[in-house]
Amino acid sequence: MTGNDIVEHDCVGIKVMVIDDSKTIRRTAEIILQKAGCEVFTATDGFESLALIADHKPDIIFVDIMMPRLDGYQTCALIKHNLVFQNTPVIMLSSKDGLFDKARGRIVGAEEYVTKPFTSDELLGAVKRHVRRKDTEGSAFGEDVPVVSLGFESEQAVLPV
Repeated sequence: MTGNDIVEHDCVGIKVMVIDDSKTIRRTAEIILQKAGCEVFTATDGFESLALIADHKPDIIFVDIMMPRLDGYQTCALIKHNLVFQNTPVIMLSSKDGLFDKARGRIVGAEEYVTKPFTSDELLGAVKRHVRRKDTEGSAFGEDVPVVSLGFESEQAVLPV
C-alpha cells in the first residue's frame, strides 16, 4: 500500500484516539489521521486517556508503550478488560521492535504493533484494516467473528451470540 492508495477524507467518521507522551508523535499522527478524515482525540498518558476513551468512544486506539504513570501495556490491558471497549482495536506504538515487546503487546490484547517512526501508510493502513473488519462484522459483536481466549478472561465477559 502506498500513500496514493489512501486518499484525503477516506476515513470520514472514524474516531481515533492517539495516546503518546511525545507531542511530536501526537501531532504527526493527528495531522495524518485528520487529513484522511478521521476525528482524532489525543492524550499524553494512559491515565488521561481513560476518561477521554469513555467520553468519545473511539473506533480505534493507538497507544505508545513507554509512557509515565500508566504505560501502554497497562493502558491496553485496562481497555481490553472493560466490557464496553474490549472489542475496540488497540495498536501499540513503540520505537522498540523486539519480539518480546510485540509478544507482550499481544498478551495484553493489542491487535497490532507499529514501530516508530511510523509512516502515514502504516498508520492509515491500521485504520483501514479496522474499517474493513468493522464493515464485514456489521457491529462490534459480529456473530461470525472468532474469539481468541488467552485464558484469563472471566466467564462473565463472554457474551452469548
